Amino acid sequence: MNQTLKASLATIVVLGSNFVAMEASASSKEKCYGVVKAGQNDCATKTSSCAGSSNTDGQTDAFVALPSGLCDKLVGGSLTSS
Repeated sequence: MNQTLKASLATIVVLGSNFVAMEASASSKEKCYGVVKAGQNDCATKTSSCAGSSNTDGQTDAFVALPSGLCDKLVGGSLTSS
């Protein structure tokens, strides 16, 4: 019984640490405009109301969520919509 309890606690600790890591990574995302391929945007644009609806590659009002700091390193990436 003691080993079952230890195994259960170890599982809970591992799962809990994974959850915290996922939460931290989700909160360190930013919207990056102008780098999305057509049909691959994450959310609505100025001209459409749903994800996956961008019409052209590099559409300036379509964004994709990227890790913070990455957008500025991409050619054509912008943190603001045009």
